[in-house]
Amino acid sequence: MFGVALVDPSDASEWRAKARALLLADVNPADVTWQSASSGGLFGDDAPLPPAKRSEAPAVPRDFLTLTETVLAHTDSRRHATLYRMLWRLSHGEKGLLRIATDDDVSWAQACARQVHRDMHKMKAFVRFREVTHGDRVVYVAWFEPSYDIVARVAPFFVRRFAGMHWSLLTPSRSAHWDGATLSIGAGARRSDAPSDDALEDLWRTYYASIFNPARLKVDAMRREMPVKYWKNLPEARLIPELVRTALPRMQAMVDKQPTVPKKKITPLQKASVEAPEGSLTALRQQARDCRACDLWKPATQTVFGEGPAHARVVVIGEQPGDQEDLAGKPFVGPAGKLFDRALAEAGIARDSLYITNAVKHFKFEPRGKVRLHKRANAEEQAACRPWLAAEIDRIRPDAIVCMGAMAAQGVFGSSFRLMAQRGQWLDLPDGRKAMATVHPSYLLRLPDHEAREAGFADFVRDLSLLREVLG
Repeated sequence: MFGVALVDPSDASEWRAKARALLLADVNPADVTWQSASSGGLFGDDAPLPPAKRSEAPAVPRDFLTLTETVLAHTDSRRHATLYRMLWRLSHGEKGLLRIATDDDVSWAQACARQVHRDMHKMKAFVRFREVTHGDRVVYVAWFEPSYDIVARVAPFFVRRFAGMHWSLLTPSRSAHWDGATLSIGAGARRSDAPSDDALEDLWRTYYASIFNPARLKVDAMRREMPVKYWKNLPEARLIPELVRTALPRMQAMVDKQPTVPKKKITPLQKASVEAPEGSLTALRQQARDCRACDLWKPATQTVFGEGPAHARVVVIGEQPGDQEDLAGKPFVGPAGKLFDRALAEAGIARDSLYITNAVKHFKFEPRGKVRLHKRANAEEQAACRPWLAAEIDRIRPDAIVCMGAMAAQGVFGSSFRLMAQRGQWLDLPDGRKAMATVHPSYLLRLPDHEAREAGFADFVRDLSLLREVLG
């Protein structure tokens, strides 16, 4: 019988080194007794192992190594022996062992892992740091009593969450300390080493009481998710008995109270800071450069005004400029514009015969690193641009209008217009012009597969082909 003593029973690297040595020496799990070096025992320190019978240990699944890391944090004294027995079986022909959920060893190990993961979740949820001042330095200290040895495993979470704070997380078995640059794991502490209150906790309790909803109280569920054993370290816990006691009468008072009719919130549309000028398209374009009717001009590079013949027979309206349009100052020059050009060519229509513009004249985006991701203009921003679009149509006086995309279509036909149901058909506008809607080319770029994109493109070309009726 070989006695294996572990200095730190939860240290995965120490256990792996000992288990690997046993495996190389071909020591059967039944011939090994595992114990903590500090606890002593019948076999004392490590017994000498027989010489290795192989030079390399067999490879084991990565999932087993992950499972080992978690199970070793448990406190069950059987964990070292069970894990070594599983390692032995994996390296002696049972390569699919972890897939057998009904196996006694696998089932036991996975149950331990679940318990450890739950304890880790509780630590993340119920740790409360309290402010402590040391001279001119502020440190945040928390006390927690986990069921398992999880401090070293959870501490990196708090490093990521509170990277700018200096903090200490104290537990009976271990402590974690972060100084803003280095995470260190030390010995355990006593409850008296951590503060019991700080100046902000009255404010926190006031906030907690204000958001407590008596109508949604489920005491059993609350105790399952926030077990009573954690309450002693939570500043809000002292409020819970009273909040629970008064929940029913408060809820009844809510029911008895006369209902209130919510006021309809109407967001006033911003009025354009300049009126669309009289004169030519050139005059419109010049003044649009200085438009401040909404805030889209602030991050944008420039106004993207329409372009094309001043007396075009057809005006094509898109939705809003994209990244490349914003940089070039011209509509439909990016990926969607290239697809639009290809569709026009297949439909037999010259782009330079059309006046092409957008319902919104500035690029709206959300920065993601070095990338600017398109973001839809809201109703207020669309309304701010509407005078410019109306002025363009007024100056050009086209025979027909083509709307590409729902934003453009609803701006012309009204908010009840349904693009996919009414696309590809000429409709009469109140001023006598004809108008038609189709999809925006960017819609085709977002379709999930090649077959869908090809079918969508064919339908797009068919819609654009209707322009030949107007252009002759």
